[in-house]
Amino acid sequence: MLTKEELPTCPVATTVALIGSKWKLLIMRNLLARPWRFNELQRNLEGISQKVLTDSLRSMEADGIVTRTVYPEVPPRVEYALSELGESMRPIMDAMEAWGADYKARQA
Repeated sequence: MLTKEELPTCPVATTVALIGSKWKLLIMRNLLARPWRFNELQRNLEGISQKVLTDSLRSMEADGIVTRTVYPEVPPRVEYALSELGESMRPIMDAMEAWGADYKARQA
């Protein structure tokens, strides 16, 4: 997690630093729908390695974007969900979805 002093001065650069990777955006896309378990995410995000998924989730949790809930069961069940801060990205993700759909429609 970057400190306030380590974050870029540009707000767009700050956003890119926090969620700008391909995998983080796709993780957020999934978590906008519902909480997911680790293996569900890994199966759904074709091509992501276990290490990249683990690192991305840990980073997003440290930045306050994702919450991790461990249920006291045997075997343990862990779910990832968007935090309130992560949920605040919904309008941006919706706009990205709309833009992508419009772009694809124009290419037909």
